[in-house]
Amino acid sequence: MRTALGRRLWLIVGGTLALTAVLVFVSGRTSTARVAVTRVTRESLSSVISSNGKVEPEMPRPFRAGFSGFVEHLYAVEGQQVKKGQLVFTLDDKEIRAQLEQARADLDAQEAALRAAKAGGQAGQVAKAAADLQKAQANRDQLHHDEDSLEKLVAQKAATTQELEKNRLMLTQAEADVQSLAKMKSALEQQAHLDSEHLVLEVEHARTQVSDLTEKAASARGIAPIDGTLYSLPISQGDFVTEGGLLGIIADLHHVRVRAFIDEPELGEIEVHQPVEVLWDAHPERTWTGRTEVLPKQVVNRGARSVGELVCSVTNDPMDLIPNTTVDVRIHINERDGVLVVPRGAVYFEGDTRFVFRVENNRLHRRYIKVGIANPTKIEVLSGLQEGDVVALPGDVSLKENLRIKAVRSE
Repeated sequence: MRTALGRRLWLIVGGTLALTAVLVFVSGRTSTARVAVTRVTRESLSSVISSNGKVEPEMPRPFRAGFSGFVEHLYAVEGQQVKKGQLVFTLDDKEIRAQLEQARADLDAQEAALRAAKAGGQAGQVAKAAADLQKAQANRDQLHHDEDSLEKLVAQKAATTQELEKNRLMLTQAEADVQSLAKMKSALEQQAHLDSEHLVLEVEHARTQVSDLTEKAASARGIAPIDGTLYSLPISQGDFVTEGGLLGIIADLHHVRVRAFIDEPELGEIEVHQPVEVLWDAHPERTWTGRTEVLPKQVVNRGARSVGELVCSVTNDPMDLIPNTTVDVRIHINERDGVLVVPRGAVYFEGDTRFVFRVENNRLHRRYIKVGIANPTKIEVLSGLQEGDVVALPGDVSLKENLRIKAVRSE
């Protein structure tokens, strides 16, 4: 009795399990997944590198303090358009002007000393040494003449030998006097030469001092060197500024530069004169255009990125693109007309190959493709698909080979 009942229970359980397996199998074969799809189309495609960048003036003209002091007066405000030659600010320059006048007086004195040295030293000493030497030479020459005459007179018994000997002693002394005075004159000339070399250095130093102080004194009057925008003026009347401190910056903002930070793997695609688009969150309705200008010369670390700094020239006629702002940059690398394209999200990677899931009879089939240029949203298909083919897009459903789907058009 129990044996028969047990068999019956096992038959019921087994039948239930078999029925469940069949139902699961049938359900799996008949269920469909809703998958977004799109058609392969022909379009004009532009390959774009997107990054961020910073706006810079093309030729900024900064004002810097040539000396430490106080801001005396401001004649302009930040953001103002100024004309070449317009006075922007003044610094209190009383002390630097006094230093300049003293430096000029020192220079005059050094130049006078140098002229005296080049003339042979102090005028009195030079004149006395020359006169003494000339007098000694004349005396010696006269004694030479007297000796010749006395020798003849002694031979004629018209003069004594004592007179001749006395003349010879005087001649010997005269020769010694000439040599002594010649050495003295030479020493004065040598000293004058050394003084001259030293004074040349002193004069050069004094001239440098005057030049430096003249430049510093000139910085007390901030005069606009060009027509442009005073886009930075970080000072106020009465502020104390230190030597070398930034007082303001003027630039012509009709043309600006954008320093774009390009990731290292993309640097090989960058060339000079490629079209550039610049976007700024503060004016989302605007797009500024320009060209690549200076290619990166090195790779630097910027946060977690390794980037090259690409300089782009950008037209900014309304002058509303402000220096030092952060912007988005798009560099157009290649442009092609009438090429097959698919959304980048539809393309999958498998090693060095690319594939999509093409829809055929409501089922997905892997299709390997070759790709060309790309932009942030679309990619060119060189082979493997035809215009009008339907491909699956990524979504909530995991896509796989032979998956039955219900296509949902994304167009």
